[in-house]
Amino acid sequence: MATLPPAIFLMGPTASGKTGLAVELVQRLPLELISVDSALVYRDMDIGTAKPDAATLAKAPHHLIDIIDPTEAYSAAQFRTDALRLMGEITARGKVPLLVGGTMLYFNALQHGLNDLPEADLGMRGQILARANLIGWPALHAELAQIDPATAQRLMPNDAQRIERALEVFQITGRPMSDLLQQGKEDGLPYSLLKIALLSSDRAVLHRRIAERFDVMLEQGLLEEVRALRHQYPQLTPTMPSMRCVGYRQAWQYLDGEIDLATLREKGIAATRQLAKRQMTWLRGMDDTREMDCLDIGLLDSVSNEIRQYI
Repeated sequence: MATLPPAIFLMGPTASGKTGLAVELVQRLPLELISVDSALVYRDMDIGTAKPDAATLAKAPHHLIDIIDPTEAYSAAQFRTDALRLMGEITARGKVPLLVGGTMLYFNALQHGLNDLPEADLGMRGQILARANLIGWPALHAELAQIDPATAQRLMPNDAQRIERALEVFQITGRPMSDLLQQGKEDGLPYSLLKIALLSSDRAVLHRRIAERFDVMLEQGLLEEVRALRHQYPQLTPTMPSMRCVGYRQAWQYLDGEIDLATLREKGIAATRQLAKRQMTWLRGMDDTREMDCLDIGLLDSVSNEIRQYI
């Protein structure tokens, strides 16, 4: 039986230092980077996504950054197709794919395949959004818990995008999304995987990093970036996936006069912390994952050695 080629997942919550570590690893080892980030795919969204700057990308090019406009959508299925193609090309060049990011849904889809979920129904989606405006997302989350407790358990009560999708799937199919996710999976990933999860030994330090990073985004011009996006893409709306990204949603509310600057900061940091919590929950539920402390001063050497032994 032929040996599968190697590939590496470098996963972690926001502000865990994934990008910086990946850039250093590329300097040491025969690796090529693929971004696994549902926000970095968007062009012209640089500050709020903490997109690597031009100098960093010149030093360590990333695939799947800046590939669509903010008015477009990019699904886990599209990611899987693109990632598999790129991984094949990287392997053919004699290098090892290093997939780095924090979008756990993409990692899961890539490794385990996708399921036959229904296409989005804009009419149904509009009805659900209208109800959310009336009674709030926590109330819809409670409804979801009655019909699909498994899905509701892994979602925060204000995770509008995923609650909406789970309710939409149930309304269209009459079946819980968690049931559908157990069926009809495609072939698994044709690679031998080393899965590294960067987790923090001190939650308070991660929270401080998150707050500091959000403050830097504001200083660098997050509001100006969102203002420019609204001008450059007149068809952009706050319900589009790009504007549901953490930071952008709150900046949009500020620009519309719904919240003040202090509330923008407070809500942005809180939403980022919730995102990090969801990411860590995903990571702890994954199988065969090598957990490493993102605060370890010897992290680069430890991860380098782990990869060197693997490939």
